[in-house]
Amino acid sequence: MATLLTRRMLLQCTLGATALRLAPAIAAPAESRIALVIGNGAYRAAPLKNPPGDAAAVAESLRGLGYEVSLRQNTRLPELIEALREFSVRAPKAAVRMLFYAGHGVQVKGRNYLVPIDADPQSEDEIPRQSADVGEFVDRLSAIQNGINIVVLDACRVNPFAAGVIVGPDGRRLKFRGATPGGLATLDAPVGTLVAFSTAPNGVALDGATGKHSVYAQHLLANMSTPGLQIEQLFKRVRIGVAEATGRVQVPWESSSLTADFCFKSNEKGRCGSS
Repeated sequence: MATLLTRRMLLQCTLGATALRLAPAIAAPAESRIALVIGNGAYRAAPLKNPPGDAAAVAESLRGLGYEVSLRQNTRLPELIEALREFSVRAPKAAVRMLFYAGHGVQVKGRNYLVPIDADPQSEDEIPRQSADVGEFVDRLSAIQNGINIVVLDACRVNPFAAGVIVGPDGRRLKFRGATPGGLATLDAPVGTLVAFSTAPNGVALDGATGKHSVYAQHLLANMSTPGLQIEQLFKRVRIGVAEATGRVQVPWESSSLTADFCFKSNEKGRCGSS
């Protein structure tokens, strides 16, 4: 209980108070873009091959697009919580704020959690105090009154603490990022926020059987630097590509309440769109 209270105090009190206090007073520079990129693969149980490499590639791409990027790989719980805390403190000063997370993620009683590599729960009830609550993090960002938030979760949408294999469209046995059907809970994006999931509700996110990237990260990387491509169209392309590549075993999904146009890379006229 002490660990759970400490984590919640750290996220809810420190981050929430900071964001709410600073957000109304700070006008973020239009060019200011920051990103936190996390890739967790070295789990004690159900290790994943792709997330550290996925995170490194996404971080490199974002840096090339002008983002100030913090890259974290194979984070334990204190490191995961501190990375989210540090990012949330810096967030009010930025016009664009992005989290990319690759690794295990689970749902417990309607709440979604990012799982550090040292998590070892003996029951479902232990998961919240051994993981990071995605909803709390999104709430902290949504309290900021300027700019936009992008949260991309290439996470398992099911429980990784039980063994699970599915048979893909080509007959291969595919280890996926989790095991208990049900997946992550639906997360409605607050105003000014887009939340992208690597698979639809109740679906599964595949860890790549071949190659150095997950199928979702592969298609995200292929489209993110397209000049003028608006973010909604970007994720539509990713969804089509992933669905085709997996025979519709995995179909990405987004929740968006963005109120302004956004693209990762502007066109030759410095705008989003084809003209």
